[in-house]
Amino acid sequence: MGEIRVPRNMFLWSMAVIYVFAFTSLYVQIPGLYGNEGVLPVRLVEPGVSRDSPVLEQLQTSPSLLWLGLRPELGLGLDAQQLMELLSLLGALLALGAAILTPLRDSLVFLALWALYLSLCQVGQDFLNFSWDSLLLEAGFLTVLIAPLNLLRSHSSFRHHDAVTFWLARWLLFRFTFGSGVAKLASHSPSWWGLTAVSHMLENHGSPTPLAWFAHQLPDWILRLATVGVLVSETVVPILYFAPIRCLRLGAFYIQLVYQGLSMLTGNVTVLNLLSVALSFSLLDNEQVSSWLGHSKKRKAKTWGQTLVSLLTLLVVLGVYVLIIYCTVLLFQLEVNWEAKTISSKTAFSQLQFDELLKLVTGPSIWVGVLSLTWELVASMLGCVCVRGCFWKLWALVQWAVFGAAAVAVFSLSLVPYTSIDQASSSKVLPQVRRAYSLVERYRLVSGYAIDSTVRQEDGRPEVVLEGSMDGTTWKEIQWMYKPGNVDVAPPVVAPYQPRLDWQMWRAAQGQGKHSPWFTGLVHRLLQGNKDVERLVQTDQAQYLFSKTPPTYLRASLYKYWLTRQDADGSSPKQWWRRIFVEEFYPTVQLGDPTLEEMLRQHGLNKFPAQPSPDCLLARALNQVRGHIQTLPGPLVQWSLLATVATIYLLKSLLSRVLGNRAKASPAESKAKRSKEQATAAERAAPASNLKADGECSEERRQDSDRSPRKRK
Repeated sequence: MGEIRVPRNMFLWSMAVIYVFAFTSLYVQIPGLYGNEGVLPVRLVEPGVSRDSPVLEQLQTSPSLLWLGLRPELGLGLDAQQLMELLSLLGALLALGAAILTPLRDSLVFLALWALYLSLCQVGQDFLNFSWDSLLLEAGFLTVLIAPLNLLRSHSSFRHHDAVTFWLARWLLFRFTFGSGVAKLASHSPSWWGLTAVSHMLENHGSPTPLAWFAHQLPDWILRLATVGVLVSETVVPILYFAPIRCLRLGAFYIQLVYQGLSMLTGNVTVLNLLSVALSFSLLDNEQVSSWLGHSKKRKAKTWGQTLVSLLTLLVVLGVYVLIIYCTVLLFQLEVNWEAKTISSKTAFSQLQFDELLKLVTGPSIWVGVLSLTWELVASMLGCVCVRGCFWKLWALVQWAVFGAAAVAVFSLSLVPYTSIDQASSSKVLPQVRRAYSLVERYRLVSGYAIDSTVRQEDGRPEVVLEGSMDGTTWKEIQWMYKPGNVDVAPPVVAPYQPRLDWQMWRAAQGQGKHSPWFTGLVHRLLQGNKDVERLVQTDQAQYLFSKTPPTYLRASLYKYWLTRQDADGSSPKQWWRRIFVEEFYPTVQLGDPTLEEMLRQHGLNKFPAQPSPDCLLARALNQVRGHIQTLPGPLVQWSLLATVATIYLLKSLLSRVLGNRAKASPAESKAKRSKEQATAAERAAPASNLKADGECSEERRQDSDRSPRKRK
């Protein structure tokens, strides 16, 4: 690897922006999700933690700053909901500052951001239990090791161990990508083995975009080929992350970038995609980023030996890509039909063969990681040895030892979730490593990932449709902002906002939350007419049919949705979706209904009645901020912050350019001024010198005349 200072700064800035999206998205939804009268009140988690226990014991049991804020000796005077809002606001402001100001992209700042988000996830229950939440926590912890300590030094300096800590981001990218790809095939999902997964994913994204509809119109053979591309990019290409040849790593980066870009265009799970792109910056170096900006260095003339090495490297790179293409054609039976102008594809290996191959690959992939990490450790150690001065050399070696040990520890802990893809490799993990993993598991330092591993085989997207009625006879469908409902409404674009309740509804339709406490809590709050919960459904109260009077009855039905197809003549249909009724999802209930009361009792939702909110100065300040934001849609809040960051960067760029021009002009002006002064002085000195010269000349003429013979006579 070459110099990695610029890619590292890109990674740190990206993590700060991602934290802004995560904290602001959660803050907007806290009253409806976790409020005292919310869907799943956070106060229900409070009794699980004793406030009288020591602080360290309390943090070990449940590592969340929320419990510290509730301790009476702190004197904050806030309840659990207000503390969640305070933590979210602090995280959003701190992340926004880090995104704008370079000195705030500091290890201590990122440690605070990680602790704040971990504190929220510990009490977030079902709504903060998505894969990207775990990925953000793990990547956030690595950012603490990667970021410099700017706040404790007058200026940021390059550290020789930076390459070692930044390597951990590459290892996480590998585990995330390769683990997700392996899980797709290891799950024995018919969609992935039948190469129809991409077609189903376009309909079954958590929140599809309008471009998903257009992508769904592509011919079937293209969508099958796209499925092959996804499997290859997640199972084969990740090995290139550790390739010793720079071109192979850059090729893997661009493949990852294209894949995540297409995923962002068709789905609204942008935080997950942005995290993947941020981690992929670990594959870059300063030279590659400089070439993007047009600042590439002039290439020196190569010797015949260097030319020979370059040719051999090029042959190896071409050989690797040819091998990947050949294996792809062979394993997926890609055949070109020149008459029909299509490419057919079919899985040419069995599940048993894949399981055997996985056993052969898992162990060597770990050793590849070991060798790559060892290389970075040795290279950084040699850099420390070359530092001038005994004291600074010793200080560099001490830092290398500390951060190198941390990198080895994180790598060792990550082997526990990584080897879960293969039982034979999992059994070889040392017992000491497993015990250490069990001790830190609650902090979510490392996790296992299996994104989109189970895609529904059957066509269609299951959706839960809520209906309300005032008389039990006439039913009106409740329309949601961020999930499919009305077949005439286009899929929304909500990224980078994360509509947690809408995604949970999507999970519930797939059978993952039918009997969860949050769904009963949602029905109960809508029957009560809770405004905070209603804003999760529709921010604009005019769009919510029961905004003035809550419904007397509520019921939920399960529907199956399909993206519509273009007509035979190529014209677009008037509807984006088509749907059919499947079955009843939740029975008809009303307030005081025995069925509803029994469900509330089973889930403990009515066990602890809500208490009046505190009215201290800090609580009033939080309510003031909430009053300005609660009527705004979440995406609007986030795009406003993003526009603010972009505007500040634009002003900083213009200001630096103006100051730079002035700085360049100042030496020129001073030089011209000095030249002018010298010329003026020369002009002033010229008459005196001329008079002196004339005087000397006249004296010489007088002496000559005295010496002449005519004068002597």
